[in-house]
Amino acid sequence: MPMLSNPSAKYAAFPQVPLENREWPARTITAPPRWLSTDLRDGNQSIIDPMDAVKKNRFFDLLMDIGVKEVEVGFPSAGATEFDFISGLIKSGRVPDDVLVQVLTQSREELIRTSFESLTGAKQAIVHLYNAVSPAWRDIVFGMTRDEVRDIAVAGAKVMRDEAAKQPDTDWHFQYSPETFSTAELDFSLEVCASVMEVLAPTPDHPIIFNLPATVEAATANIYADQIEYFAKNIPNRDSVVISLHTHNDRGTGVAAAELGLMAGADRVEGCLFGNGERTGNCCLVTMALNMYTQGVDPGLDFSDIDRVIETVEYCNQLPVHERHPYGGELVYTAFSGSHQDAIKKGFDAHGRQNDERWRVPYLPIDPADLGRNYEAVIRVNSQSGKGGFAWVLEQDQGLKLPKKMQAHFSRHVQEMADRLGRELDAADIWQTFRSAYHVQTSDKHFQLVNYEESRAADGTRLFAGTIAVAGKEQSVSGRGNGLISSVITTIEQAFGLHLEVQDYTEHALGTGTDARAAAYLECLDKDGNTVWGCGIDEDIATASVRAVLSAANTAIS
Repeated sequence: MPMLSNPSAKYAAFPQVPLENREWPARTITAPPRWLSTDLRDGNQSIIDPMDAVKKNRFFDLLMDIGVKEVEVGFPSAGATEFDFISGLIKSGRVPDDVLVQVLTQSREELIRTSFESLTGAKQAIVHLYNAVSPAWRDIVFGMTRDEVRDIAVAGAKVMRDEAAKQPDTDWHFQYSPETFSTAELDFSLEVCASVMEVLAPTPDHPIIFNLPATVEAATANIYADQIEYFAKNIPNRDSVVISLHTHNDRGTGVAAAELGLMAGADRVEGCLFGNGERTGNCCLVTMALNMYTQGVDPGLDFSDIDRVIETVEYCNQLPVHERHPYGGELVYTAFSGSHQDAIKKGFDAHGRQNDERWRVPYLPIDPADLGRNYEAVIRVNSQSGKGGFAWVLEQDQGLKLPKKMQAHFSRHVQEMADRLGRELDAADIWQTFRSAYHVQTSDKHFQLVNYEESRAADGTRLFAGTIAVAGKEQSVSGRGNGLISSVITTIEQAFGLHLEVQDYTEHALGTGTDARAAAYLECLDKDGNTVWGCGIDEDIATASVRAVLSAANTAIS
């Protein structure tokens, strides 16, 4: 079929919600919601090969480890695999006393009975009943009137009530979803939910859960927030109701819609780890929880070892977590851009000097260490990177803190290698390039220190006397200067005719303790006025400075 010249003509704008004096835009999220994971239900039905019992049990254990207290464990009437897993969880005693397991069922009597049967022996549990209520489903799928659709919900609620009465030792909780809520008329959703309430008679001490799903995300996130606030303001006996959100990501705003829905008065959020689910997925519980974390709100979920969470989710779902997925992706704390790298490096330096723990590092909304990530992977180098990137890598990998002007000098060597290789440079690449550029810890350099002695003359000057291998041939040399470095400079000029004029010198320790080494950096001008740099590394700072002079000499003749 040929494409319309204007495909937008096929679609109508979503209607506005008749909500006066909306309050949610002025609110902020100050406390976490009740979290429900539907990974074992919505997530499981959305993967190519559904999880077997081993994977389901591993996923359930992960959810317990990160602190999820409500878990939709399956659809027991779907088949023996689902039923046996759910029943096995209960019979094995693996459900902690403070955890609510939830099962899902359509509003059909035999399916509801099977759902209750799967939970036999549970201390507490939620049975989640649903039926679709929107016009498209009423007209196209069911061919039913409003009254007929409402009656399906009421009939299902009565079966739930009666089945719960048969197992009085279990603390039963009821959840009802006017499925396709986001595309249904608000007045009808309210009518159906109120009718269900009349049957189940919730109280403030034992409320009903109304799940208000954006089954298919069909409008901007603010429209969903309006729908939630409208429902909250108009449902009878609001204090006997828990409003639960179940957003999908068809428009790419599943997390945003859930956040605004919380601001609009909801109490609970349903979703999956890393957003698995039908079509484009459900609300990502990881993203939403860590969004709260970065705003100073404890979400009550533990992602301090996010790589272990990712490993388990990828194993169970057989789906990769995208490299750019918020918080969890492999590359989300990685900067290749030079300007980004420079800002991040300065941010870390400033953070190290702070007197408090407040996180203020550019481009990093969260401290990677809080999620079990290390800092070494934050800055990586390719052809797009600047001097801040390789300087960070050298500091993290080798402890070298290159002076600013030396960073600029070395950057051309890194750029040449990146352009030549056409790939990301790792720490070994950068270290090898640095060693080669400045003849550091290499055996092929022209001037190589063998040994030396330093002494002080009667007039206060310093005397350098030692052995230097020149192109592999050892030669005894000596010279005098105002200090050790100047005496070595004089020696180089007198013995080999190589003129160097010192412009700047810096040094620092490499590590701490008795095994610490030292690094020395030397900026010089050669006889033609060109800048040359040297670097020396040694256990002794004086020897490191001698090696820095010879490094500069080797650079000058290379």
